[in-house]
Amino acid sequence: MIRPVLTEIGIFLIPFAVYALFLAATRSGLFVQSSWPVTIVARLVLVALVLVIAGLIGLAHFSGAAPNSTYIPAHIENGKLVPGRDS
Repeated sequence: MIRPVLTEIGIFLIPFAVYALFLAATRSGLFVQSSWPVTIVARLVLVALVLVIAGLIGLAHFSGAAPNSTYIPAHIENGKLVPGRDS
């Protein structure tokens, strides 16, 4: 469960990292407050939220078992643990 959460946090931080790289490349003050006006930060948050929503939709759509599949839970056969699977 931690991997999807960290993935979405990473996706959220992408626009801020790109803007920071832009500031560093243009030699504008990266840590200067005037380089991070409220309007730019608001736009970055909006883009980040759109990316996170798209990532969540993609995760929900492309992960998991196929529709109409049957889950067979983990069980023991001949003294050995057989992991769960979809069939």
